Amino acid sequence: MSQPLPPSMRVVDNLTTVPPPAPIQVGNNGSPGGYHFEPDQVQSVITKWQNLLQDLEQDRLDAHQIALIQAPAPDPASNQFTDNGALPSGRTLLEQTDRMIQYVQNYIEALQKASGQIQQADADAQQAVSQSGEGVM
Repeated sequence: MSQPLPPSMRVVDNLTTVPPPAPIQVGNNGSPGGYHFEPDQVQSVITKWQNLLQDLEQDRLDAHQIALIQAPAPDPASNQFTDNGALPSGRTLLEQTDRMIQYVQNYIEALQKASGQIQQADADAQQAVSQSGEGVM
């Protein structure tokens, strides 16, 4: 029968929330006091963060497999390793990867907002909606 690990050896997840991105300013848009980008450079920064997001999404698939690990044999040593070490570590890896993905998504959104891309997309959508009813009556 497997014995639980002592508290000093257990995996502890201390980060349970996703911190907000630091203030971002692009040209004169956004919030000063954090990162500052020139308007002509911000798209390459956004692209790098989007590439990181793709990598993290692949990492999430790998972490999911680790979080579902099964004992290689139905013996006490294998079960103890799986139940007390591998599974909790795998779940923590998956949770942390999910949080990194959320942080990167939030950062990309903050970059887009500061650069004016989100406002422009909203304005374009609003214009499309207002024009969609023209000529109906």
